[in-house]
Amino acid sequence: MIKIEALKKTYKTGSISVEALKDTNIEVKPKEFVSIMGPSGSGKSTLMNILGCLDKPSGGKYELDGEKIEELDDVQLAMIRNKKIGFVFQSFNLLPRISALKNVELPMIYAGMQPKERRERAIQALERVGLGDRIDHKSNELSGGQRQRVAIARSLVNNPSIILADEPTGNLDTKSGDEVMAIFQQLNREGATIVMVTHEPEIAQHTKRIITFRDGAVIKDTLVENQIIINSNAIKE
Repeated sequence: MIKIEALKKTYKTGSISVEALKDTNIEVKPKEFVSIMGPSGSGKSTLMNILGCLDKPSGGKYELDGEKIEELDDVQLAMIRNKKIGFVFQSFNLLPRISALKNVELPMIYAGMQPKERRERAIQALERVGLGDRIDHKSNELSGGQRQRVAIARSLVNNPSIILADEPTGNLDTKSGDEVMAIFQQLNREGATIVMVTHEPEIAQHTKRIITFRDGAVIKDTLVENQIIINSNAIKE
């Protein structure tokens, strides 16, 4: 699903160059559930921006679902973001004064989908995350955990090849965080490929593999022993 070879990213400020990523090599296979960890400034956010086609590498190769990303122009990258990648952010990134349903429909509007199909897909996605009874609630009427579930539903509607989650439990209490991780685990069991950034070791234990960064380089890549599994019934609670 993801193949990265000798990936580099250098930022320049005047005469000063900072290597955010140094010769990074990573492979993520279909249906994997991977967490990215590391201290602030380690390169994990830079990596996620490149994986999400929000930034371009300074060197190396990046292949996503068979597409050679470094060869694409801005228009092609925008199409990849809309069709192949589902994003989930720490801050939810929802519009507060429109309904959960309308928030979930937004990516499909950009994709030019017809209203009837948009609505059907959005309802189905909200039902998958346990919010079938909240479709008409505005996002500012929902709890933090419910808002993140709306964001996850939104990430699913274009049937992406991969879901990228950046600190998805960072603004949530423990119970809401568990609900979100239960959803990700259920989606993964259903075949979704998920890459998630987290600074919380316990949250990373819910995934199947942990890649650890430091100073722009991968220092550890290990399978998770004793994975924390949350019953999918938590989604409905």
